[in-house]
Amino acid sequence: MAKSKQVTWGGRFSAAPAELMLQFSESVSFDKRLAPFDIAGSKAHAAMLAHVGILSKKEAKAISAGLDRIHKEIVESTFKWSVALEDVHMNIEQALTKRVPAAAKLHTGRSRNDQVATDIRLFLKDACAKLSAKLRLAQIEILAAAERNLGVIIPGYTHLQRAQPVYISHHFLAWVEMLQRDIVRLNDVSNHANVCPLGSGAIAGTTLPLNREYTAKLLGFVDKKGKPQVTHNSMDAVSDRDLCLEFASACAIAGVHFSRIAEDLVIWSSAEFGFVQISDAFSTGSSLMPQKKNADSCELLRGKSARLQGNLHTLLTLMKGLPLTYNRDMQEDKQPLFDSLDQTLICSEVLAGVVSGLRVNARKCRDAAKDPALLATDLVDHLVRSGVAFRDAHHAVGHIVALAEKQGVALDKLSTDDVLKINKRFGKNWASIFNLEHAMQARKGTGMPSHRNVVSEIKRWASLFS
Repeated sequence: MAKSKQVTWGGRFSAAPAELMLQFSESVSFDKRLAPFDIAGSKAHAAMLAHVGILSKKEAKAISAGLDRIHKEIVESTFKWSVALEDVHMNIEQALTKRVPAAAKLHTGRSRNDQVATDIRLFLKDACAKLSAKLRLAQIEILAAAERNLGVIIPGYTHLQRAQPVYISHHFLAWVEMLQRDIVRLNDVSNHANVCPLGSGAIAGTTLPLNREYTAKLLGFVDKKGKPQVTHNSMDAVSDRDLCLEFASACAIAGVHFSRIAEDLVIWSSAEFGFVQISDAFSTGSSLMPQKKNADSCELLRGKSARLQGNLHTLLTLMKGLPLTYNRDMQEDKQPLFDSLDQTLICSEVLAGVVSGLRVNARKCRDAAKDPALLATDLVDHLVRSGVAFRDAHHAVGHIVALAEKQGVALDKLSTDDVLKINKRFGKNWASIFNLEHAMQARKGTGMPSHRNVVSEIKRWASLFS
């Protein structure tokens, strides 16, 4: 009877897998990205096995040195990956065993199930740190844009209709807030990932005397006091992919934020608005129309949002019908997970680049903000201060707006007599409400866009970033 060529699990098989099956089932073409984390896990596992007496110190040292050499080859792109060995774990283990005979003991007390679960957690801790750093750089560029454009007033919009005046810096700071929530979410994912599943085995652990806490501490799965943190249910430990869902969700939400910011910039950079100009470095032209300058960077930021949402949906669908514990379906979690990181990283960089080169057309912004209708709500507030109930004041100003539209004049150009006929509480000084600078300074409550508040917020964020 022919013996299987698959030496990692081929003992009970009489024939090797079909070539098509190898192509279909291999994951090393993409999960080799986990190699640094897999090697770190193996080194810690070997150290733990020596600590409990399953390996000698000499064997553990030889395994660690061999893993270091393999890591160096992987970094230098000289390591030979084999599809026949299925995945990153078996490729590294087989290469190590050929060089270090004691490595045949390395898999003692562990399975690829808890091994990959550990790799993913290490990967996610690293991914969250890298992505948070990129998002912070984008925040810094947005904050710089807010500081460069202090005093520039634009119409704020609801339903894409002019609503109330705001400083453009206040609008920029809203973007900073959005990205900050993304960073907080990533920090939560990292904290959730900071629990070690290694030693859970395939499903029910092992009868061998492993010290899981020792391994966890070596790998940095510790709380703020340095106490090791390990999973408490072996079945859940090897089948849990909530962290992948959480990370993909955090990336998808960040993608929505990128898309909304990009949409603002696409609209603002159009000839109809003209509030901003996107630099040539992040624009493209038309193959037919020589006059075109397209905000393709922003349009792609919108498009990447759909891709990030698709990755999340893939992972949710992948996991929704799986019984406990590990199922081979879960191999398909890697590509959407990696792609979510890669796309969110580059989107963060592109956003930072776009904002860095952004030029604000203060004149266009000022002209748009002169529309007196933007201060219609201030006129309502004027009536409220004089003792009119808000709902009555709202209706009264609505009548004034309708009258201005009927007469074809700006809101502040109506005659005082006509205004007083609607409600005498408007008073003869009603038109003084349409002083834009005064109106902006009156917005001094917490979170509102007065000049003083905007300057204070810029200083607060700058201190947080320093």
